[in-house]
Amino acid sequence: QVQLVESGGGLVQAGGSLRLSCAASGRTFSTYTMGWFRQAPGKEREFVAGISGDGDITHYADSVKGRFLISRDNSGNTVYLQMNSLKPEDTAVYSCAAGQGLRVQEQAYLYWGQGTQVTVSS
Repeated sequence: QVQLVESGGGLVQAGGSLRLSCAASGRTFSTYTMGWFRQAPGKEREFVAGISGDGDITHYADSVKGRFLISRDNSGNTVYLQMNSLKPEDTAVYSCAAGQGLRVQEQAYLYWGQGTQVTVSS
């Protein structure tokens, strides 16, 4: 069982930056692929970024490539999402998830956090 708690969301102006954190419980954090997903009002949840258990492999949605950076600290059981050059269309609830295998489908992820709101004003 893995419990995930996100933090770092908030209100930011377009062009600004935010860093999201996701703290995980449990001793097996490094064995899980970690992903960030987001859901905007009235839209389906979508994959944002993912990182392999050892941190060597990352994958990004085209919409955030070059602006967002996912990283992890296995000694601290934390995964991060650095978000730069934010746009109003990045406004959403951002959730982290733990799974096996680097996948973009949310069904591949076993454990989910509650989410943190990110609002980007124009």
